[in-house]
Amino acid sequence: MNIVLLDRKTLGEAAALANLQQLGHCTFYESTKTDEVAERVKDAAVIITNKVMVNREAMLAATKLKLICIAATGTNNVDLQAAKELGIPVKNVSGYSTESVAQHTFAMLLAFQNKICYFDDHVKSGAYCKSDTFTHLQPIWELHGKRLGIIGLGTIGKRVAQIATCFGAEVVYYSTSGKNNGAPYQQLELSALLKTCDVVSIHAPLNDNTHNLLTYDLMKLMPAHAVLVNTGRGGIINETDLAQIIDEDLIGGACIDVYTTEPILADNPLLRVKNKHKLLLTPHVAWSSSEAINTVILKTIGNITSTTL
Repeated sequence: MNIVLLDRKTLGEAAALANLQQLGHCTFYESTKTDEVAERVKDAAVIITNKVMVNREAMLAATKLKLICIAATGTNNVDLQAAKELGIPVKNVSGYSTESVAQHTFAMLLAFQNKICYFDDHVKSGAYCKSDTFTHLQPIWELHGKRLGIIGLGTIGKRVAQIATCFGAEVVYYSTSGKNNGAPYQQLELSALLKTCDVVSIHAPLNDNTHNLLTYDLMKLMPAHAVLVNTGRGGIINETDLAQIIDEDLIGGACIDVYTTEPILADNPLLRVKNKHKLLLTPHVAWSSSEAINTVILKTIGNITSTTL
């Protein structure tokens, strides 16, 4: 069985890749451009992609194709209609990154709120050596006793809620689907959540309900000290509006791991904010703990064995 992995670079050097090689002949491409896909998969029985687009042309070229595996949860990088028409199963992976994303959410929030990057630079620059006191104070505040609002209370959102309560925060949430009504936390309308929360953390999927959900008029409802965190999906926050909100000092700041276009474009307004100290950015890595990457590979292997063997 020929297995083609189109973007191994997105999975690093995970140990579980050795398990994949036991299933058949594996060809690993570090990365693949859209116009290279058809040629690279023409002899494949199984295609594995994380983010590379697999379109109708590629499926038609792969005359031996039995399965398309998405090594991720989102399915927007596969032409699902074409796959259905051609009778090619498509399987994705869910539930592999809950702990990783939840951990990164708080890593960003705490690093931002406790000004870790600033203090690290203060010490390493030698400024602390010249201090006339034992400390160097900057305004920081505790999560304990604060209200943390979650947009999208799915599996990851619930885990973030659990951790937040361990810090002593009050948790409230907004359901983007309108169907999640049984949670042990207070449910609020979006405007009420934004107006009353010290931290707003996004854990919703990107769909018709959430695309461009947070715009200037909504974000300006947030308290002046509030922090916005997005480890969910790019496109939920209007990035131009967020840059304006930050530069107008209307909120405390934002921690962003996901972007409308990835990699982030050079002209993205978030890269041009004047108040850079109010913005903490990471390159879509919340999902990528070693444990999560190994799990996604092992679950992908399970999808292959349950479908083709």
